[in-house]
Amino acid sequence: MLYGMIPERDAWAAALRERAEPGPTGEFVRFVRHLGRLSSPRPSAKWRRTCVALADAAAARDTVAACLRALVEGEPQCSREDGAHAAWIDGHHFHYHYLVHQDHGDLARGVVWAAALTGGPATLPLLGGLALRAGTRAGDLYEDFKLAGAAINALGAAEDTAALESLSRLQTKIRNRALRKQLDIALRTAAERQGITPAQLVERSVPSHGLRPDGSLERTLGAHTVRLAVEDAATVRLTFTGADGKASRTAPAAVKDGFADELKALKALAKEVRATLAGERARIESLMSDDRAWPYGEWREHYRDHPITGVLVRGLIWEFQDGNGAWHAAMTPPDGNPARVRLWHPIRATTEGVRAWRERIVDGQVRQPFKQAFREIYLLTPAEQETGTYSNRFAAHIVRYRRLYALFKERGWQANFLGRFEGGYNGEARAVFGGDGGEWRACFYHDPADDADWAPEYAATDQVRFERKEGRGWADAPLADVPPVVFSEAMRDVDLFVGVTSIAADADWADRGEDRFAAYWRETTFGALTANAEIRRAALERVLPRTKVADRCRIDGRYLAVRGELRTYKIHLGSANILMEPDDSYLCIVQARGRSKGTLYLPFEDERLSLILSKAFLLAADHKITDRTILHQIKRGA
Repeated sequence: MLYGMIPERDAWAAALRERAEPGPTGEFVRFVRHLGRLSSPRPSAKWRRTCVALADAAAARDTVAACLRALVEGEPQCSREDGAHAAWIDGHHFHYHYLVHQDHGDLARGVVWAAALTGGPATLPLLGGLALRAGTRAGDLYEDFKLAGAAINALGAAEDTAALESLSRLQTKIRNRALRKQLDIALRTAAERQGITPAQLVERSVPSHGLRPDGSLERTLGAHTVRLAVEDAATVRLTFTGADGKASRTAPAAVKDGFADELKALKALAKEVRATLAGERARIESLMSDDRAWPYGEWREHYRDHPITGVLVRGLIWEFQDGNGAWHAAMTPPDGNPARVRLWHPIRATTEGVRAWRERIVDGQVRQPFKQAFREIYLLTPAEQETGTYSNRFAAHIVRYRRLYALFKERGWQANFLGRFEGGYNGEARAVFGGDGGEWRACFYHDPADDADWAPEYAATDQVRFERKEGRGWADAPLADVPPVVFSEAMRDVDLFVGVTSIAADADWADRGEDRFAAYWRETTFGALTANAEIRRAALERVLPRTKVADRCRIDGRYLAVRGELRTYKIHLGSANILMEPDDSYLCIVQARGRSKGTLYLPFEDERLSLILSKAFLLAADHKITDRTILHQIKRGA
């Protein structure tokens, strides 16, 4: 009666097969057939009522719960052993893994909804896990966007704060455009049920994970006290303290042997807290393009006093509005009860005010969660006022395409993938700015720069344009109409894309001879500084005097000049590449793999700034260099 409906081998359907093998009851047959008829992403109210009634009649609540758990935690299907997930693919020639065969997709999605409708709060973590597993690429496990969408929609239908927390976490991890739309719809629907905006819903749903107001919790495991603490904007740490008062970051043998399950649970909790911390860091930075202001009490409850969000808040500059409507910048609330609070942005501040905040941040050795005091500002140029509707500020750069595409996804931009296939000849990356409504969209154009058979190795950058939302669509907008903070934040992202992925930053490129892109490399690698590099210079002006090489270094225009014992060097503040005086010969020093864990204070995280300083320290003591490749270059023209 169920022949062909239940998969014969799929691990996720094992619980269904167990119920069907002895000879299924009529109630169970009707239940499975009902699940298999679900073809829409969100079932109707009638389908849901019938599903619950049939599940109870067949006593199948535990069955669908087991199937959902298997979809999240079980072994995936293998194309070589189980065949491809679709008939048109040669799974034996093309090896990969997948969760559900195409023929059983409706049944699997029906199972997901049945588990959500009948399982209660216990299914919510599994739904979040399935959305993440099916909605993101992990190794050779293929995404199943329809299955992920079912999990997302089921979470959106659940009237539980834990479901909202899961949806909020998924927003920071899922990049697929269709799934992100479903996430937005789910959050918007949930917000409407509560009479608040989606942004308010997200910030009120940030999990605290049981942490105390100071961002920590403690557990006693035998003779040891284990402390989990959010130490700063990037660090969540477990510390083990014995009866003698000695603390260790490594679990003692007594804890490992005697409390293995408890230790595993604490490590899992630390991982969840790290994920929440990273998500909140990205979310709060995204607010830099929004002019949103909070009532003071609301901000205090959901930002300052939150055990995780509060750690980030305390490292940022805020503006507090007094009773007369004036705004005052501070890192801590003033006395009394301000009317409203908003996130400080340097584009709204005076030059003197920005300079004062940078001095204060450096003097206090504050490491901000993201660039704020030292944030780049991008204003309309005369050339952009002339072109009117587009900017060529970041056009005509040669970039490493795969690195660029990965950075698009990391920063939340949606882009088609370039290649020799339909829709792959012209690239357009888009991102929405402007808060809850998302009234503005930036578009960054790019094209293949080589003749690769499949995906290009290099791309050439082109225009940046802006669009304004009109109803359900978008219309081109003059650059002058774009709010300054939106324009600045969008252009900052594009500057980041170009600066990180441009071949001009490749120290090895000079050894390629007359490569087709050599002229671009020579012109750009030591060219005029972008806003990003100007900020780097501003930070160096404040940090360098505090270093042991201060007397050997000076800022010279677009370079950091370093006086060594053998030669004087000029490190470009944009590319970090090096010229040697007196003939401006090129010095190639390739960055070592892995990031340095040095103790030098920097006001913000910037890998290129760290690289420039590490090269400065090396070259200031060039007589101590032992690397023969570097020494040969230095002594060749000395």
